[in-house]
Amino acid sequence: MQLITWLEDRIAQPDDDEFTRRQKAFSFIPAGFTVVLASGWAAIFFAAGWRPVAFIYLAYSLLCLLVVIGALRLPRYALVFGTTMSIAGILFNLLAHLVTGGFDSGLWYLLWVIILPLAAYLSGGYRGLSLVVLGVALASLAVALVAESQLALVAQAPHWLLILYNGFVTVTATVMLFLWGVYILQELDAARRRADTLLLNILPAPIAAQLKRNPAAIAKAYDAVTVLFADIVEFTPLSATADPVVVVNFLNDLFSDFDELAARHGLEKIKTIGDAYMVVGGVPTPRPDHCEAVAAFAVEMLVAVGRRPAWNGEPVRLRIGINTGPVVAGVIGREKFIYDLWGDVVNTASRMEAYGQAGVIQVTQAVRDCLADSYEFEAQPPAYIKGKGLMVTYFLKVPATA
Repeated sequence: MQLITWLEDRIAQPDDDEFTRRQKAFSFIPAGFTVVLASGWAAIFFAAGWRPVAFIYLAYSLLCLLVVIGALRLPRYALVFGTTMSIAGILFNLLAHLVTGGFDSGLWYLLWVIILPLAAYLSGGYRGLSLVVLGVALASLAVALVAESQLALVAQAPHWLLILYNGFVTVTATVMLFLWGVYILQELDAARRRADTLLLNILPAPIAAQLKRNPAAIAKAYDAVTVLFADIVEFTPLSATADPVVVVNFLNDLFSDFDELAARHGLEKIKTIGDAYMVVGGVPTPRPDHCEAVAAFAVEMLVAVGRRPAWNGEPVRLRIGINTGPVVAGVIGREKFIYDLWGDVVNTASRMEAYGQAGVIQVTQAVRDCLADSYEFEAQPPAYIKGKGLMVTYFLKVPATA
């Protein structure tokens, strides 16, 4: 693993993504082994008296060594070096194939014709270069087939040597294909997990699973849910003169606190809009205590925001509005998904926040009726609420122990 990381740092380019970096590094590992193994076979063929083959593999070994050195010293041209090595491998093996008597010496040459274009394709390089390697491989195979009838008089290498070499190439090809297969499957699995993680950051887990099974429209009506809206009071003028990075970091930290609270209470964050935060209980998995869970979450939101002052030291205050009742929930978008809620309950919950007060949880009559046994409420005089007319609303009294 350290070798792959080292090669990534030496060969990869700054604009390469993680997958391409790993492909390039992984493709040059066989090159190092080729230098050693080709040199070893050159020595074996030389000892067996087959000097032409020995010189062919010695030359190939030296070329591979130069390619590896070139790729490390000039990483910008690593793909060109890799393509050169693949083409050279095909041509040098073609020469060895012809010198050893053609296909009578075994089918090892066919394995290299398959392996080397595949190696060029999997190296993460330009697909056009891998097609060039494939074209060279097919052309060399045609040459080998045409020359086959002319090789009957070529002296055969010792039988034991041909058996040994055919076995070596077969084992090498099998191991390389196996390792490539394992590598590709691992990378695909890692990519799938990353995609799943990103999807779960956008959609609730049950909805994400349903979307992967069936990308058709997802919509469902829920009879009883509780919706909460929260907004930071006077945040726009507070952030107008602040460093944008500071503002974003503050919101990220605060909303991350809210995310942890929502997860702890089993609630689903729907979205954030600027400095506003929306969460729901009872969606997408219905639960009988959705109203109690959202109310407890709202109380803890006030506690959490009290522990995190603004960047200038000023206290941060929230307006919170809650409503409960039926909604419709679903996924909209084809390329950028969003899971959202629709219905009068949602609009009224938003109004409860907008017409509320700083540091107060304002709720509707429906929420008050649902939580009458759990919390105390302070009734407010009837007030005009946009889209609703005159309404009696309630302030949920935060328990002293909160």
